[in-house]
Amino acid sequence: MSNELYFTIALSWIGIAVVTFVYLFKQKAPYGRHSNERWGPMIDNRWGWFIMEVFVLVILAYFLWDAKKQLTVVSGIMVGLFVFHYFNRSIIFPLRLKTNGKKMPVIIMVSAMFFNTMNGFFMGYYFGNFASYTIDWFLDSRFIIGMMVFFTGMAINWHSDALLINLRKPGETGYKIPQGGLFKWVSCPNLLGEVIEWVGFGILTWSLPGVVFAIWTFANVVPRAISHHKWYQEKFVDYPKDRKAILPYLW
Repeated sequence: MSNELYFTIALSWIGIAVVTFVYLFKQKAPYGRHSNERWGPMIDNRWGWFIMEVFVLVILAYFLWDAKKQLTVVSGIMVGLFVFHYFNRSIIFPLRLKTNGKKMPVIIMVSAMFFNTMNGFFMGYYFGNFASYTIDWFLDSRFIIGMMVFFTGMAINWHSDALLINLRKPGETGYKIPQGGLFKWVSCPNLLGEVIEWVGFGILTWSLPGVVFAIWTFANVVPRAISHHKWYQEKFVDYPKDRKAILPYLW
């Protein structure tokens, strides 16, 4: 595949992200509290998470295996960061969930698998065919700043996920108002952390697939955060009035 074709596909994928962003403001994605059987067959929540998230690692591995270039030390670390994130999302996170008996629509799992097919393709094909990083990249300000942003976002995401998971005691299935950490300012700091994380990845790789993934993350999670925020406000009469959806003091 030529650079030109890869670039064209990436731009088209960004265009679909913009359409998706607008659409998700009109139609709530049936994740978690918004899930229901009107969307068709259901699957166990944990298994759904595992299947749809681990899929990106399978696609990534395929394109790296079929690559023209070998990973350098620098690009290997970049790929390692991507794998590290998705190992947590596909293996660790589902095991930590206290959602016994909860299900998600199969259509959501399948749509996420398609999304992750594209992510795996963009990352795998780029690092296996186009990426060219010398050891000097470790001292580049973009790599240093990007790493700081990436791990800041990851820390926010993991800490917020832990607070959400630990809201439920063993056997509980209901919802409570999250407290602690960045929940003081926003309803969905876990999603904010994910946006920050992939913006950092885009900076540290300074690459087209990094930018594409950051845009898609924003397009996916911001409407979801606003939907969650409105749900909290409707569900709890004592929900904090000054708490925003995803950006402190702003949004």
